[in-house]
Amino acid sequence: MKAAALTTSVIPSAATWRDFVQLLKPRVMSLVIFTAVTGLLCARTTMNPLLAAIAVLCIAIGAGGSAALNMGFEGDIDALMRRTRARPVPAGRIQRADALGLGATLSMFSVAIMGLATNWLAAGLLAFTIFFYAVVYTLWLKRRTPQNIVIGGLAGALPPAVGWAAASGAAPLNAWLLVAIIFFWTPPHFWALSLFTSEDYAAAGVPMMPVARGARHTRQQIVAYSLVLAPLAMAPAFTGLGGWLYLAVSAVGGSAFAGLAFRLAMSGDSQETPRARALFAYSIAYLFGLFAALLVERLLNLPTLSLFSRGA
Repeated sequence: MKAAALTTSVIPSAATWRDFVQLLKPRVMSLVIFTAVTGLLCARTTMNPLLAAIAVLCIAIGAGGSAALNMGFEGDIDALMRRTRARPVPAGRIQRADALGLGATLSMFSVAIMGLATNWLAAGLLAFTIFFYAVVYTLWLKRRTPQNIVIGGLAGALPPAVGWAAASGAAPLNAWLLVAIIFFWTPPHFWALSLFTSEDYAAAGVPMMPVARGARHTRQQIVAYSLVLAPLAMAPAFTGLGGWLYLAVSAVGGSAFAGLAFRLAMSGDSQETPRARALFAYSIAYLFGLFAALLVERLLNLPTLSLFSRGA
């Protein structure tokens, strides 16, 4: 009876709709949608509401498709990490081939509909984003270099440019400025996470920065990126993209981000985990605050600031 009970306990349960939702990484998808919508609205172009909704839906589907590909490709790694071993693929509730098939189908569908409904620049940027995350980052960078999240972060940074291109058919400097903010935000955000999950990454053989270079070097890199990110995040207030509200949020928020980074850098072994958790949690609120400020200014039609173009 004991043997039978043990055998039963390790048999994977059947997949439910929740497992397929989890496969799409809804939390990551929500951030992708939020930043893409910000880019779409900041383009300040009149767009048919139905086409705008279709564009946002395509971005969401593309994000879900790339997440499913990521989970399919990383099932072996996820099975070795406490944080991820309960995901549908490593837990055996969804087969790897099914995850990859769903991801490929959703990805191709999202790109095709984006191109037909809006324009092929937006579709091309969406396709590149999916490919970069699912192939370049997941299959190549993540398992080979501690710079994985630095280079691979480009995939998560591109949604504002995709949204902007969907609305206007172009991707000007301000669109890429939003991309740059997310790009430089990503390493300190994920390195803070990796500091208190480094045992998982070590067990899976993933060369995240704390595993490959040590915690002290990682904390130093977090400070370095925060010192670039804080002033960079203020730049939209001076390029005709953001206004006074954005300037205030970015100045105060960036100062707090840098302060938490320095606090983490000076922490001892007993202080590292709580301080890394604090920075990780704050980093999410910080990025949300930046893009929320831009959205509020756009929706309320508040004036923007610019050092380069009067009346922008």
